[in-house]
Amino acid sequence: MPSLKDVQDKIVGVKKTSQITSAMNMVASAKLRGAQEKMENFEPYANKFNEAMSNISDGANTDSFPLMEVREEVKSIELVVCTSDRGLCGSFNSNIIKLAMKKMRAYEAEGKEVSFLCVGKKGHQALKKTGKVRVQYLDIMGDFQMFNAREIAQDAALNFTNGAADKVEVIYGHFKSVAVQRPVAVDMLPITPIKGEEDPADTEKQSGDYIYEPSTEEIMDVMQPLYLNVTIYNAMLQVGASEQAARMTSMDNATNACKDIVDDLTLVFNKARQASVTSELLDIVGGAEALKG
Repeated sequence: MPSLKDVQDKIVGVKKTSQITSAMNMVASAKLRGAQEKMENFEPYANKFNEAMSNISDGANTDSFPLMEVREEVKSIELVVCTSDRGLCGSFNSNIIKLAMKKMRAYEAEGKEVSFLCVGKKGHQALKKTGKVRVQYLDIMGDFQMFNAREIAQDAALNFTNGAADKVEVIYGHFKSVAVQRPVAVDMLPITPIKGEEDPADTEKQSGDYIYEPSTEEIMDVMQPLYLNVTIYNAMLQVGASEQAARMTSMDNATNACKDIVDDLTLVFNKARQASVTSELLDIVGGAEALKG
């Protein structure tokens, strides 16, 4: 049985760890509110942008735009993997990495070449072992801006138009709720025309094509790069909010686990103290009996 001093030291150490995890939980909770608000504020813009893309791209001539070129044979695929720069957020990053590895193995089984564009340290640390990381963007997830997303989108678009990649997908953690964050894969390039949803109630109404000024081609030339920026920035916002939510849950679980460990160690301490007291009493009784003899 461990000594009383050893058990006391363990209890003190676990209590200090509990204080740290509790503080990290509160910090993550505060950061989550800001990240979630930022994500929700961007959502109306992204929805309106997608609506505008739907109106313009539906029925557009895709041959006029390099970013909409569908290759006859897809030989190489680039995966843009967006993770956090920091850990201590449970299985959030590992789930994204698992999906990226699953995609890689599936594409390689089909005879396709796969490369990675890593956004965030955690994804780069895991995927660099494959030797397939083409470029990485590190230490930006803590305080990223739209210009970071623009730089990443331009890099991926240039790689696509140069013919180095025939298809580009974005893999990131989608924020469903504070308790649920799931990894998803979204097609990024080539840009496919977004089909607008038809309302059955509007079938009898008059419909017609929009007339644009300037031409549709000129508008699409401007909107396509912006569409890529929105896609990357949305993925980064989702990861930013998901990271804090996952860390808050993870630190809460760690704090509860520390409390359970302290309870168990306290029980061990009491047993060890009782055994020590019993041993001392036996020594006293034995000494008294010896004196009587």
